[in-house]
Amino acid sequence: MGLSNEFFSRIIGGLVLGILAGILGARMAIWLEVPSELIVYTVVFGLVGFLTGLILTPIFTLRPVRRLRNTLIGMPAERLVAIIGGIFLGLIATSLLTLPLSTLPTPFREIIPLASAILLCYLAIVVLTLRQNDLRSSLSFLRSDGKKKQVGQSSEDEGVILMDTSVIIDGRISDICKTGFIRATMLVPNFILVELQHIADSSDPLRRNRGRRGMDVLKFLQQDCPIPVRFTDMDATEARDVDTKLVALAKKLTCPILTNDYNLNRIAELQGVVVLNINELANAVKAVFLPGEELSIRIVQEGRELDQGVAYLEDGTMVVVEDGKLHLNESLSVVVTKVLQTSAGRMIFARPQTDAI
Repeated sequence: MGLSNEFFSRIIGGLVLGILAGILGARMAIWLEVPSELIVYTVVFGLVGFLTGLILTPIFTLRPVRRLRNTLIGMPAERLVAIIGGIFLGLIATSLLTLPLSTLPTPFREIIPLASAILLCYLAIVVLTLRQNDLRSSLSFLRSDGKKKQVGQSSEDEGVILMDTSVIIDGRISDICKTGFIRATMLVPNFILVELQHIADSSDPLRRNRGRRGMDVLKFLQQDCPIPVRFTDMDATEARDVDTKLVALAKKLTCPILTNDYNLNRIAELQGVVVLNINELANAVKAVFLPGEELSIRIVQEGRELDQGVAYLEDGTMVVVEDGKLHLNESLSVVVTKVLQTSAGRMIFARPQTDAI
């Protein structure tokens, strides 16, 4: 169908440009005062115009329309509403100014109304586009009750958080829910359940145990967690793998993703999806120690460097102690010398005090 449209547009464009070029050639022969060559000029100019129309017509007709169509298809709904609303408001404001502007002398009364229409439409589009998040919130109130139940929202129009397989298997989400820090409904798509079932049915004992642990966590969340957990059959059919489906569904529902998967975290952030990473939360709530503070620790193993000892705090933070190898398996009072934040977490460097405990 697209090929037929392009073919007919080429033919029509070639004919129109050929006729115009032929008329131009005839006038050129008359202007050069060579009436005997009138037919030759007309035919040559007409053929050149026809060939030019065949080549250039799609560039200036169908292709811009296709680009505009693809742009509109990929444009978020709230931005499209903002643009249309901006044009509408700009035209209304222009119509209100038409009467006073018509009293201006010529040529201002012909130029200024058009310029004001363009300016007001542009300003309205810019303002509404900058506030498109507010438009998104307003549009959410227009959802039907059936759709709210489908995505797991309650009657109070509370938001939802999509759960990834990794955060279900991790299990710490159950403890976080008990604290009440999460208020939104947790939504589990069916394709996440399918992936979890495949893991639980794996022939690898480690993967099988992780899958069964995830099933137990989901059971706890559904029965004992104070935060509602819902399951949905909503799917992103245009995506194939689970991570892509989850990101596409999060964009469709404009909701965050709860995950521990680093790669999913990066992919979602690149596509503008909010990510709630439990590992980042765990690192953020760890106790902060400043150089000069004292700690009571127990050296449990040797460090990488000479005479170093390694200890761990209750939250799993590693403490590297100078000359700690001499106090292996002993409780020791140390002084913090440096705190290093790495991608794997926080590391504390310390040295022993003069008297051990």
